[in-house]
Amino acid sequence: MNLQALFRDFNPGKFIVWLCLAVFTALLALRLDDELEWSFWFVFIPIWIWKGLVILGALIGNIVWWKNPHYRLEGQSYIQYRALLISLGLHLFLLMFEVLAADNLEHGRHAWVSVFAPLILISIVAIAACIWAVKHDRSFELELFCSVNLLQFIFIALRMDGYIRWPWEVVLVPSWILMCVSVVAVLYSIIFAGLLLRMPDVNPDRRRTSMNSAIGYTCLVAPLLIFLITLASKLNGSTSATYASVVSPLYLSYVTLLLMSFNTKRANQWWFGLRKDLCQFLLGVCPLLQEYANISYSMSHTEEGMVASPGSQMSQGVITSEKRDVIGSSRRVDHRVVVPAVSLEVPD
Repeated sequence: MNLQALFRDFNPGKFIVWLCLAVFTALLALRLDDELEWSFWFVFIPIWIWKGLVILGALIGNIVWWKNPHYRLEGQSYIQYRALLISLGLHLFLLMFEVLAADNLEHGRHAWVSVFAPLILISIVAIAACIWAVKHDRSFELELFCSVNLLQFIFIALRMDGYIRWPWEVVLVPSWILMCVSVVAVLYSIIFAGLLLRMPDVNPDRRRTSMNSAIGYTCLVAPLLIFLITLASKLNGSTSATYASVVSPLYLSYVTLLLMSFNTKRANQWWFGLRKDLCQFLLGVCPLLQEYANISYSMSHTEEGMVASPGSQMSQGVITSEKRDVIGSSRRVDHRVVVPAVSLEVPD
Protein backbone atom coordinates (compact mmCIF):
# COMPACT_ATOMS: atom_id res chain seq x y z
CA MET A 1 0.00 0.00 0.00
CA ASN A 2 1.45 3.32 -1.08
CA LEU A 3 0.19 6.06 1.21
CA GLN A 4 1.66 8.75 -1.00
CA ALA A 5 -0.49 7.67 -3.97
CA LEU A 6 -3.48 7.27 -1.63
CA PHE A 7 -3.19 10.86 -0.43
CA ARG A 8 -2.56 12.18 -3.93
CA ASP A 9 -5.66 10.59 -5.53
CA PHE A 10 -8.10 10.95 -2.62
CA ASN A 11 -11.18 13.10 -3.29
CA PRO A 12 -12.61 14.20 0.09
CA GLY A 13 -15.69 15.84 -1.45
CA LYS A 14 -16.97 12.63 -3.02
CA PHE A 15 -16.16 10.68 0.12
CA ILE A 16 -18.29 13.03 2.25
CA VAL A 17 -21.16 12.99 -0.27
CA TRP A 18 -21.40 9.19 -0.45
CA LEU A 19 -21.02 8.84 3.32
CA CYS A 20 -23.84 11.33 3.96
CA LEU A 21 -26.08 9.63 1.40
CA ALA A 22 -25.45 6.22 2.98
CA VAL A 23 -26.45 7.49 6.43
CA PHE A 24 -29.48 9.33 5.02
CA THR A 25 -30.69 6.22 3.16
CA ALA A 26 -30.57 4.16 6.36
CA LEU A 27 -32.42 6.80 8.39
CA LEU A 28 -35.09 7.32 5.72
CA ALA A 29 -35.72 3.58 5.38
CA LEU A 30 -36.09 3.18 9.15
CA ARG A 31 -38.42 6.19 9.29
CA LEU A 32 -40.65 4.84 6.51
CA ASP A 33 -40.78 1.48 8.33
CA ASP A 34 -41.87 3.33 11.52
CA GLU A 35 -38.80 2.01 13.31
CA LEU A 36 -37.89 5.62 14.12
CA GLU A 37 -40.27 8.25 15.44
CA TRP A 38 -38.08 11.15 14.38
CA SER A 39 -39.27 14.10 12.38
CA PHE A 40 -38.27 14.11 8.74
CA TRP A 41 -36.26 17.25 9.43
CA PHE A 42 -33.98 15.15 11.66
CA VAL A 43 -33.88 12.32 9.13
CA PHE A 44 -32.47 14.80 6.61
CA ILE A 45 -29.60 15.82 8.93
CA PRO A 46 -26.90 14.08 6.79
CA ILE A 47 -28.20 16.03 3.77
CA TRP A 48 -28.04 19.30 5.72
CA ILE A 49 -24.44 18.52 6.73
CA TRP A 50 -23.52 17.88 3.09
CA LYS A 51 -25.11 21.09 1.84
CA GLY A 52 -23.73 23.09 4.77
CA LEU A 53 -20.17 22.04 3.95
CA VAL A 54 -20.71 22.91 0.28
CA ILE A 55 -22.06 26.40 1.03
CA LEU A 56 -19.38 27.11 3.66
CA GLY A 57 -16.59 25.94 1.36
CA ALA A 58 -17.88 28.04 -1.54
CA LEU A 59 -18.28 31.11 0.69
CA ILE A 60 -14.69 30.89 1.99
CA GLY A 61 -13.43 30.23 -1.53
CA ASN A 62 -15.17 33.36 -2.84
CA ILE A 63 -13.72 35.48 -0.02
CA VAL A 64 -10.19 34.25 -0.79
CA TRP A 65 -10.75 34.80 -4.52
CA TRP A 66 -11.85 38.44 -4.20
CA LYS A 67 -9.38 39.44 -1.47
CA ASN A 68 -6.32 38.07 -3.28
CA PRO A 69 -6.37 39.08 -6.98
CA HIS A 70 -2.88 37.64 -7.59
CA TYR A 71 -4.24 34.15 -6.89
CA ARG A 72 -6.26 34.40 -10.11
CA LEU A 73 -3.07 34.08 -12.19
CA GLU A 74 -2.27 30.61 -10.86
CA GLY A 75 -2.72 27.93 -13.52
CA GLN A 76 -6.38 27.20 -14.29
CA SER A 77 -7.77 29.34 -11.48
CA TYR A 78 -10.51 30.91 -13.61
CA ILE A 79 -11.76 27.53 -14.85
CA GLN A 80 -11.81 26.05 -11.37
CA TYR A 81 -13.54 29.11 -9.95
CA ARG A 82 -16.28 28.91 -12.60
CA ALA A 83 -16.67 25.21 -11.86
CA LEU A 84 -17.06 26.16 -8.20
CA LEU A 85 -19.87 28.59 -9.01
CA ILE A 86 -21.65 26.07 -11.26
CA SER A 87 -21.46 23.37 -8.59
CA LEU A 88 -22.68 25.81 -5.93
CA GLY A 89 -25.70 26.75 -8.06
CA LEU A 90 -26.65 23.11 -8.60
CA HIS A 91 -26.32 22.35 -4.90
CA LEU A 92 -28.51 25.33 -4.00
CA PHE A 93 -31.28 24.03 -6.27
CA LEU A 94 -30.83 20.58 -4.74
CA LEU A 95 -31.13 22.14 -1.29
CA MET A 96 -34.39 23.81 -2.34
CA PHE A 97 -35.78 20.46 -3.47
CA GLU A 98 -34.69 18.73 -0.25
CA VAL A 99 -36.28 21.42 1.94
CA LEU A 100 -39.57 21.14 0.04
CA ALA A 101 -39.43 17.33 0.16
CA ALA A 102 -38.79 17.26 3.92
CA ASP A 103 -41.60 19.73 4.54
CA ASN A 104 -44.01 17.79 2.30
CA LEU A 105 -43.17 14.48 3.97
CA GLU A 106 -43.69 16.08 7.37
CA HIS A 107 -46.86 18.10 6.67
CA GLY A 108 -48.05 17.17 3.16
CA ARG A 109 -49.00 20.71 2.15
CA HIS A 110 -47.32 20.87 -1.27
CA ALA A 111 -47.97 19.20 -4.58
CA TRP A 112 -45.15 16.88 -5.59
CA VAL A 113 -44.94 18.58 -8.97
CA SER A 114 -43.95 21.82 -7.23
CA VAL A 115 -41.54 19.89 -4.98
CA PHE A 116 -39.78 18.37 -8.02
CA ALA A 117 -39.72 21.69 -9.91
CA PRO A 118 -36.15 22.57 -8.73
CA LEU A 119 -34.93 19.15 -9.88
CA ILE A 120 -36.51 19.61 -13.28
CA LEU A 121 -34.86 23.02 -13.60
CA ILE A 122 -31.52 21.55 -12.53
CA SER A 123 -31.82 18.83 -15.16
CA ILE A 124 -32.24 21.43 -17.91
CA VAL A 125 -29.34 23.58 -16.69
CA ALA A 126 -27.15 20.50 -16.14
CA ILE A 127 -27.13 19.77 -19.88
CA ALA A 128 -25.28 23.03 -20.54
CA ALA A 129 -23.05 22.35 -17.50
CA CYS A 130 -22.07 18.94 -18.95
CA ILE A 131 -21.10 20.54 -22.26
CA TRP A 132 -18.97 23.13 -20.44
CA ALA A 133 -17.31 20.43 -18.29
CA VAL A 134 -16.41 18.32 -21.32
CA LYS A 135 -14.96 21.35 -23.06
CA HIS A 136 -12.72 22.20 -20.10
CA ASP A 137 -11.90 18.61 -19.05
CA ARG A 138 -13.78 18.77 -15.76
CA SER A 139 -15.63 15.99 -13.93
CA PHE A 140 -19.43 16.21 -14.11
CA GLU A 141 -21.00 13.30 -12.20
CA LEU A 142 -23.77 15.35 -10.56
CA GLU A 143 -24.55 17.24 -13.75
CA LEU A 144 -24.74 14.02 -15.76
CA PHE A 145 -26.98 12.35 -13.20
CA CYS A 146 -29.45 15.24 -13.23
CA SER A 147 -29.49 15.66 -17.01
CA VAL A 148 -30.19 11.99 -17.83
CA ASN A 149 -32.96 11.72 -15.21
CA LEU A 150 -35.08 14.65 -16.40
CA LEU A 151 -37.90 12.43 -17.69
CA GLN A 152 -37.69 10.22 -14.60
CA PHE A 153 -38.23 13.16 -12.25
CA ILE A 154 -41.32 14.24 -14.21
CA PHE A 155 -42.82 10.74 -14.15
CA ILE A 156 -42.28 10.33 -10.40
CA ALA A 157 -43.86 13.72 -9.62
CA LEU A 158 -46.92 13.02 -11.78
CA ARG A 159 -47.33 9.53 -10.30
CA MET A 160 -47.13 10.74 -6.70
CA ASP A 161 -49.73 13.45 -7.38
CA GLY A 162 -52.06 10.95 -9.03
CA TYR A 163 -52.06 12.52 -12.48
CA ILE A 164 -51.06 9.17 -13.95
CA ARG A 165 -52.04 5.73 -12.65
CA TRP A 166 -49.29 3.68 -14.21
CA PRO A 167 -47.68 0.87 -12.23
CA TRP A 168 -44.27 1.72 -10.87
CA GLU A 169 -42.55 -0.60 -13.33
CA VAL A 170 -43.78 1.68 -16.12
CA VAL A 171 -42.98 4.86 -14.18
CA LEU A 172 -39.38 3.70 -13.80
CA VAL A 173 -38.92 3.05 -17.53
CA PRO A 174 -36.26 5.83 -17.89
CA SER A 175 -34.29 4.18 -15.10
CA TRP A 176 -34.62 0.77 -16.77
CA ILE A 177 -33.18 2.23 -19.97
CA LEU A 178 -30.20 3.68 -18.08
CA MET A 179 -29.66 0.41 -16.24
CA CYS A 180 -29.67 -1.54 -19.53
CA VAL A 181 -26.97 0.77 -20.89
CA SER A 182 -25.00 0.35 -17.66
CA VAL A 183 -25.29 -3.45 -17.77
CA VAL A 184 -24.00 -3.47 -21.35
CA ALA A 185 -21.04 -1.32 -20.26
CA VAL A 186 -20.34 -3.68 -17.34
CA LEU A 187 -20.41 -6.73 -19.62
CA TYR A 188 -18.03 -4.98 -22.00
CA SER A 189 -15.62 -4.19 -19.16
CA ILE A 190 -15.72 -7.81 -17.95
CA ILE A 191 -15.06 -9.19 -21.45
CA PHE A 192 -12.27 -6.68 -22.01
CA ALA A 193 -10.64 -7.59 -18.68
CA GLY A 194 -10.88 -11.30 -19.54
CA LEU A 195 -9.22 -10.73 -22.90
CA LEU A 196 -6.37 -8.81 -21.29
CA LEU A 197 -5.80 -11.64 -18.83
CA ARG A 198 -5.25 -14.07 -21.71
CA MET A 199 -2.78 -11.79 -23.52
CA PRO A 200 0.74 -12.39 -22.15
CA ASP A 201 2.29 -9.31 -23.77
CA VAL A 202 0.02 -6.83 -21.94
CA ASN A 203 1.44 -4.62 -19.22
CA PRO A 204 0.55 -6.09 -15.78
CA ASP A 205 -0.49 -2.66 -14.48
CA ARG A 206 -2.96 -2.24 -17.33
CA ARG A 207 -4.27 -5.75 -16.75
CA ARG A 208 -4.75 -5.05 -13.06
CA THR A 209 -6.47 -1.73 -13.74
CA SER A 210 -8.95 -3.27 -16.17
CA MET A 211 -9.77 -6.06 -13.72
CA ASN A 212 -10.33 -3.58 -10.87
CA SER A 213 -12.59 -1.49 -13.12
CA ALA A 214 -14.66 -4.52 -14.08
CA ILE A 215 -15.09 -5.57 -10.45
CA GLY A 216 -15.91 -2.01 -9.35
CA TYR A 217 -18.53 -1.43 -12.06
CA THR A 218 -20.12 -4.81 -11.35
CA CYS A 219 -20.40 -4.04 -7.63
CA LEU A 220 -21.87 -0.65 -8.51
CA VAL A 221 -24.47 -1.56 -11.15
CA ALA A 222 -25.74 -4.96 -9.97
CA PRO A 223 -26.96 -3.71 -6.53
CA LEU A 224 -28.63 -0.71 -8.18
CA LEU A 225 -30.56 -3.01 -10.50
CA ILE A 226 -31.66 -5.22 -7.60
CA PHE A 227 -32.71 -2.13 -5.64
CA LEU A 228 -34.88 -0.79 -8.49
CA ILE A 229 -36.62 -4.16 -8.96
CA THR A 230 -37.42 -4.57 -5.25
CA LEU A 231 -38.45 -0.91 -4.91
CA ALA A 232 -40.95 -1.18 -7.76
CA SER A 233 -42.43 -4.31 -6.19
CA LYS A 234 -42.65 -2.61 -2.79
CA LEU A 235 -44.37 0.51 -4.16
CA ASN A 236 -46.87 -1.61 -6.09
CA GLY A 237 -47.66 -3.59 -2.94
CA SER A 238 -46.52 -6.87 -4.47
CA THR A 239 -44.19 -7.68 -1.58
CA SER A 240 -44.25 -7.27 2.19
CA ALA A 241 -40.53 -6.51 2.47
CA THR A 242 -39.51 -3.57 4.61
CA TYR A 243 -37.83 -0.51 3.21
CA ALA A 244 -34.70 -1.39 5.17
CA SER A 245 -34.39 -4.66 3.27
CA VAL A 246 -35.22 -2.91 -0.02
CA VAL A 247 -32.34 -0.43 0.32
CA SER A 248 -29.86 -3.01 1.67
CA PRO A 249 -28.32 -3.74 -1.79
CA LEU A 250 -27.49 -0.04 -2.11
CA TYR A 251 -24.85 -0.33 0.58
CA LEU A 252 -22.64 -2.48 -1.63
CA SER A 253 -22.81 0.36 -4.17
CA TYR A 254 -22.05 2.90 -1.45
CA VAL A 255 -19.01 0.93 -0.30
CA THR A 256 -17.81 0.72 -3.90
CA LEU A 257 -18.25 4.47 -4.38
CA LEU A 258 -16.42 5.21 -1.13
CA LEU A 259 -13.50 3.09 -2.27
CA MET A 260 -13.53 4.71 -5.70
CA SER A 261 -13.25 8.14 -4.06
CA PHE A 262 -9.65 7.19 -3.18
CA ASN A 263 -8.76 6.86 -6.85
CA THR A 264 -10.54 9.68 -8.70
CA LYS A 265 -9.66 13.00 -10.23
CA ARG A 266 -8.64 15.78 -7.90
CA ALA A 267 -11.32 17.98 -6.41
CA ASN A 268 -11.78 21.67 -7.08
CA GLN A 269 -8.94 23.46 -5.32
CA TRP A 270 -10.99 26.57 -4.54
CA TRP A 271 -13.28 24.90 -2.02
CA PHE A 272 -12.51 26.58 1.33
CA GLY A 273 -9.89 28.67 -0.50
CA LEU A 274 -7.14 26.05 -0.06
CA ARG A 275 -5.76 26.42 -3.63
CA LYS A 276 -4.45 22.86 -3.33
CA ASP A 277 -5.74 19.40 -2.56
CA LEU A 278 -6.97 18.81 0.97
CA CYS A 279 -4.36 16.12 1.66
CA GLN A 280 -1.55 18.39 0.45
CA PHE A 281 -2.92 21.15 2.68
CA LEU A 282 -2.97 18.82 5.69
CA LEU A 283 0.59 17.69 4.94
CA GLY A 284 1.67 21.33 4.87
CA VAL A 285 -0.10 22.15 8.14
CA CYS A 286 1.13 18.99 9.89
CA PRO A 287 4.70 18.26 8.72
CA LEU A 288 4.81 15.07 10.78
CA LEU A 289 2.27 13.53 8.40
CA GLN A 290 4.75 13.85 5.54
CA GLU A 291 6.85 11.07 7.05
CA TYR A 292 3.87 8.69 7.10
CA ALA A 293 2.74 9.75 3.61
CA ASN A 294 6.20 8.89 2.27
CA ILE A 295 6.03 5.26 3.41
CA SER A 296 5.15 2.31 1.20
CA TYR A 297 4.57 -1.24 2.39
CA SER A 298 5.62 -4.25 0.31
CA MET A 299 5.67 -8.00 0.89
CA SER A 300 9.08 -9.61 0.50
CA HIS A 301 9.30 -12.36 -2.14
CA THR A 302 11.30 -15.50 -1.37
CA GLU A 303 12.64 -18.19 -3.65
CA GLU A 304 10.90 -21.54 -4.00
CA GLY A 305 11.67 -23.95 -1.19
CA MET A 306 12.89 -21.21 1.15
CA VAL A 307 10.99 -19.73 4.08
CA ALA A 308 11.70 -16.16 5.12
CA SER A 309 12.28 -15.58 8.79
CA PRO A 310 9.90 -13.23 10.69
CA GLY A 311 12.74 -10.88 11.49
CA SER A 312 13.65 -10.45 7.84
CA GLN A 313 10.03 -9.71 6.91
CA MET A 314 9.74 -7.10 9.61
CA SER A 315 12.97 -5.46 8.55
CA GLN A 316 11.86 -5.28 4.92
CA GLY A 317 8.27 -4.23 5.62
CA VAL A 318 8.82 -0.48 5.73
CA ILE A 319 10.92 1.17 3.05
CA THR A 320 11.07 4.92 2.81
CA SER A 321 11.97 6.80 -0.35
CA GLU A 322 15.41 7.68 1.05
CA LYS A 323 16.13 4.05 1.86
CA ARG A 324 14.88 3.01 -1.56
CA ASP A 325 17.34 5.39 -3.23
CA VAL A 326 20.22 4.09 -1.10
CA ILE A 327 19.32 0.46 -1.84
CA GLY A 328 19.03 1.18 -5.56
CA SER A 329 22.39 2.93 -5.67
CA SER A 330 24.07 0.16 -3.70
CA ARG A 331 22.80 -2.42 -6.16
CA ARG A 332 24.37 -0.51 -9.05
CA VAL A 333 27.84 -0.44 -7.48
CA ASP A 334 30.43 -2.12 -9.67
CA HIS A 335 32.41 -4.34 -7.30
CA ARG A 336 36.00 -4.38 -8.56
CA VAL A 337 39.25 -5.53 -6.98
CA VAL A 338 41.31 -2.54 -5.96
CA VAL A 339 45.10 -3.09 -5.84
CA PRO A 340 47.03 -0.57 -3.71
CA ALA A 341 49.77 1.34 -5.48
CA VAL A 342 53.29 0.41 -4.40
CA SER A 343 56.19 2.84 -4.91
CA LEU A 344 59.80 1.81 -4.56
CA GLU A 345 62.39 4.39 -3.69
CA VAL A 346 65.75 3.76 -5.40
CA PRO A 347 68.78 5.39 -3.76
CA ASP A 348 70.95 7.65 -5.85
